[in-house]
Amino acid sequence: MHKRILEHPLKQPLRVARGFTLIELLIVMVILGLLASLVGPRLFGQLGASKIKAARTQIEMVGAALDTYRLDMSRYPSTEEGLAVLSEKPEDPVKTPNWRGPYLKKRVDKDPWGNSYVYKAPGEKADYELSSLGADGQEGGSGDDTDIHSWE
Repeated sequence: MHKRILEHPLKQPLRVARGFTLIELLIVMVILGLLASLVGPRLFGQLGASKIKAARTQIEMVGAALDTYRLDMSRYPSTEEGLAVLSEKPEDPVKTPNWRGPYLKKRVDKDPWGNSYVYKAPGEKADYELSSLGADGQEGGSGDDTDIHSWE
């Protein structure tokens, strides 16, 4: 008698797993590198512009809090008091009986570049001056280093 080998109809022959060749991997890496070199500079350019917008928005927000403080206290905080009095109650209640803060939900001391805001009251150009010195943290500059002022 002749034996016949029966194959199960749902079983398929095993396929040998095949990986990517070195050439294929190199081609993919070159394509990704080209895409990154084209898209990267545009994204970083937008990052600088967004930090400038964020600094302007923060200065406007702190300015609104300063105006509310002035309504309650009949004056802007002094340079020595700084911006801290907008988020923390002063320790001497005799000097600040009308304080109804906090005027800011959280303290804003640093600009988007991590530099301290410059606050001066009374200011030379306005009742108060609030500035960010830009990415370089120094007066003057252009581009990302441009100073942003509350009076402009």
